[in-house]
Order: sequence, then C-alpha cells, then structure tokens
Amino acid sequence: MSPTCPISSLRIDSNLVRLLSLQIALVTLCLLVSHEPLFAFILLFDFTVRALRMPYLSLFHLNATFFLTKFAVKGRYTDESPKRFSLFLGLFVSFLLTVFYFNGLLYTAQFTAMILFICAVLETVFDFCIGCRLYYVIQITKEKLRKTKMKIIP
Repeated sequence: MSPTCPISSLRIDSNLVRLLSLQIALVTLCLLVSHEPLFAFILLFDFTVRALRMPYLSLFHLNATFFLTKFAVKGRYTDESPKRFSLFLGLFVSFLLTVFYFNGLLYTAQFTAMILFICAVLETVFDFCIGCRLYYVIQITKEKLRKTKMKIIP
C-alpha cells in the first residue's frame, strides 16, 4: 500500500492543510511562550469542530479558506483518510495538552506542546505529515496481518 492508494474517495486540499498547520504551530508557540491555558483550549476547540466536520466553526479553517480564495491558490488534492487520522491525533494531543495545563502539569504539558509544534511545523514547511506516515504504517501492518491469516487458514 502506497501513500497514493486511496482508502476513501474523499480528497482534501493539501494547501489548506498546510495553512491549518501553520496556524496550529503559531498558537502552540504562543502557548509555549506564555503558558496561558487559553491557547490549549483554543487548539482543543478547533480540532474538535474540524473532527466533527463543522469547519464553519473553526477560525483556523475560515482563515485558511479565506487566504486560499483571496490569492486564488490552485488546489493540490490528496487522500483525506490519512489527514483525518492526523486530525484525530491532533485532537487527542490537544485534549491531553488541555488536561495537563488545567491540572498544573506544566512540564508534561510543555513536552506535549513541543510534540504538537514540531509536527505542525513539519507539515507546514516540508509537507511532511507524521500522522499520515503513522497511518500508512498501520494500514500496511493490517494488510500484512490479513495476508498472514489468509495463508494460515485454508
């Protein structure tokens, strides 16, 4: 299974994802510098509404869409499934981040925020999605396990 093999028929604009990642990186950087839990809550809210497929409530999504429309950036479409998986990983990390900050676990929260920041910067600058790579590893592993079971069972 390769990164171009679609798991679903849905596609998403890679430019949109990169602009979303830029905003996530900036808000996470603000969180790391200020230690203000409000930024963790903003990240959690944004990941949640996008995971629930309500982008009209996501300020990050609205900003990115406006920018792409305003400057007439041509879309570069990719499979949505790995990006959705990454979105849910981001939701999980932002949930942990919020819980850590509100429970006074500052060092754990900072470590978690650094992970989120690094992943967002990699996506923004290099178009390298850690969550997507993990998604493909899981899919390949599932496929190998399925083939192994087929060989065992006649």
